[in-house]
Amino acid sequence: MQGMDGENCPFEFNFDPATFNVGDTVSYRVPSQFQDFPFVGVLIEVHEDYVILSSNPKDPKESMRATRESRPVVADDQIV
Repeated sequence: MQGMDGENCPFEFNFDPATFNVGDTVSYRVPSQFQDFPFVGVLIEVHEDYVILSSNPKDPKESMRATRESRPVVADDQIV
């Protein structure tokens, strides 16, 4: 993946929900507010049907529940 300046993206994403593990970096989205705009998050918990992720894994108050799919979806009521 390349960044906007032509350099390589500084993140290495896991897009395979079958292999999600705590600590993986994922690209998540909030389509109800930001359409398909990508955000970067880290998986805090991985469950069968959903994941808990955070854009700031050092602050547990900033965690959000999301769908478990290649690019997890966060609902409006989960945004911190």
